[in-house]
Amino acid sequence: MEKTKVIVGLGSCGLAAGAGKIYDELLRIKEADNLDFELKKTSCIGMCFREPLVEIIDETGSYLYGDVSIKKIDEIVDKHVVKFSPVKEYVVLSDQFDTPDRSYLEGQVKITLRNCGYIDPESIEEYENRNGYQAIKKITQEKITQQDVIKRVIDSGLRGRGGGGFPTGLKWKFANNSPGNEKYVICNADEGDPGAFMDRSVLEGDPHSVLEGMIIAAYAIGAKEGVIYCRAEYPLAVKRLNLAINKAREKGYLGKNILGVEDFDFNMFVKEGAGAFVCGEETALIASVEGERGMPRRRPPFPAVSGLWRKPTNINNVETYANIPWIILNGPERYARYGTEKSKGTKVFALTGKIKNGGLVEVPMGITIKEIIYKLGGGIINDKKFKAVQLGGPSGGCIPEYLSDTIVDYDSVTATGAIMGSGGMVVMDETTCMVDIARFFLDFTQKESCGKCTFCRIGTKRMLEILTRITEGEGREGDIEKLEELAVNIKDGSLCGLGQTAPNPVLTTLKYFRDEYEAHIRDKKCPALSCKKLLTYEIIADKCTGCLVCKKGCPTNAILGEKKQPHFIQQDICIKCGDCYAKCKFDAIKVY
Repeated sequence: MEKTKVIVGLGSCGLAAGAGKIYDELLRIKEADNLDFELKKTSCIGMCFREPLVEIIDETGSYLYGDVSIKKIDEIVDKHVVKFSPVKEYVVLSDQFDTPDRSYLEGQVKITLRNCGYIDPESIEEYENRNGYQAIKKITQEKITQQDVIKRVIDSGLRGRGGGGFPTGLKWKFANNSPGNEKYVICNADEGDPGAFMDRSVLEGDPHSVLEGMIIAAYAIGAKEGVIYCRAEYPLAVKRLNLAINKAREKGYLGKNILGVEDFDFNMFVKEGAGAFVCGEETALIASVEGERGMPRRRPPFPAVSGLWRKPTNINNVETYANIPWIILNGPERYARYGTEKSKGTKVFALTGKIKNGGLVEVPMGITIKEIIYKLGGGIINDKKFKAVQLGGPSGGCIPEYLSDTIVDYDSVTATGAIMGSGGMVVMDETTCMVDIARFFLDFTQKESCGKCTFCRIGTKRMLEILTRITEGEGREGDIEKLEELAVNIKDGSLCGLGQTAPNPVLTTLKYFRDEYEAHIRDKKCPALSCKKLLTYEIIADKCTGCLVCKKGCPTNAILGEKKQPHFIQQDICIKCGDCYAKCKFDAIKVY
C-alpha cells in the first residue's frame, strides 16, 4: 500500500494566503508525532479563491481541502491522515463524493495547465513521469525533420497566446526560412496585465513544459541559444526557471548534441526584466535583452528576419510554448478538435474582479463568456448584477452583459472591440462605473508608455486628463468627441501594440455605455454611485433617530442637529467621504 500523500499548493497565490505556514505546521506535526505520510509541494492549482489548498491522496481517492488554516490542518491530520476519515465539510473537490466546487472543473480542458498542481515544479523526475521531455525524444528518435515539426504546429492551428494571435507555425516557418546560422528563441514572460498571472503560474508550476517547448522551437528553426525574458517581480518563477534549466542541462536536454543528435546544440538563460509593460511588445523586449532601453522598433523587418542582435529570432509567450510538447506528443489533429474553425485549442484565463471564483481556468476555444463567468467563475459576488467584462489586459476592451453570449475566439472577441490578449478577464458588477474603469486602465497604459511616439506619449495623457475631469464632475460638452478623436489618432499614430490598443477601454465604454458618460457630463451624476465627487448624501428625516453617530464622525462638521432630533447635511461643506453613510445603523442616509 502506498503512503498517504499530503500536497500543499505553494505558488505565489498560496504563499500570499499563508500556505507556507501550513506546510511548516504539517512538517512539524509529521516529525513530532512520527507520522508516516509523504509531504509534498506543488504550485498553483488554479483555485486561488480557495487558498491555502492542501490535497490528500490516499488509497481511497483524492481530497482537496480549501481555506485551510492552522487550526483546520491539525484537525485534518488527526481525522484524515491518522484515522482515515476525511473531514468532508472542509473538502472542496473530491473524486469520492459531490463537493461545492465541482462545477469549477466542469468544462475545463487542461493542456497548458496539465501539470500545474499535479507535480512538484522543482522535480524534473515528476515532470518526466507525466510524459515530460517525451515530445523532444519523439522528434529525435523518429528523426522528424524541422519542416515536419513546423507542419505539425501549423496543422494544430495553434495561434500565439500573447496577444495578436499570429499562427505559431507560420512564425516558426519564417524564422526557419531566414538565412544564417545564428538564430535565437525567446520566451516572452513579461506581459504586465492580469493574464500575466497565468504566465507566472505556469512558470512557477510547470517550468519544464516551457523549456521543452522552447527546445522544440530551437530544433525547428535551427537556433543555438534561447532567452526567457521574465520580470524580476516574479522571484519564485525566476528561481524555479533557473533550477529547471540547470536540471535539464544535467539530464542532457540542454547543451551540445542534445539526446545524442549531432549538431543539435541549444542553451538558454533567464533575463530578468524591470517590469515595463511595453516590454511585452516583442521588439521592445529584444531591445531590453540587448541592454538598451525597452522601446519598440519599426517593423518590418520582423524578428523572424532580424531580431535579437539583428539575427533571425522566434518569440512566443509562456502559454504558447507550454502547448507545444502536448501537440507533438498527441498529434495536431487531437489539438485541433478543440475550438472553432479559426481558433483552435484551449485558452487560459485569469479570472478577477467582482467574481466569486477568482483564479485560473483553461477552457476550449468556442466557450461563451457567460459560461466562464457563471459556470466556472461561480457568478458575481453577492449575486449582484453582471455589468461587463474587461478582456485582454489594460489595453483590452469592455464587453457588456448583453454580449456575454459571445464565444471566446480571436475573431469574435475582436469584433466586440476587445482583444484576447494574454488572458486577463476582469469582471464588473452594477456598482462599477464604466467611465472610471476607462480612466483606471488608461492611467496604467499612459504611465507605461515608453514615450517614443508622440500620439501615445501625449495623446494618452490628454485622454486621461479628460477622463479624470469627467469623473470629478468637471466634464464639459465636447469631451466625448475629443476622446473619440484622440483615440483614433493614437491608434493610427503609434508604432507598437501598446499605443495602438491603449484607447480600447475608452472606445468600448463609449460604444456600450455612452449614457454613463453623458450622465457624468450633463447631469453631474454617476449612475453606478461610484465617483465620489458626483455623489450627494442626504439624511432622511423620518428615519433619523438623532443618535449623533454621523455628526460626531463627520470630518468637516457638515452635519447639524440636536440629540434625538433629525439631522441635516450642509451640502456646501460636505466632502462626500461617505463616513456618515457607512456608520448609520438606521438606513437614514441616502446617496444619489
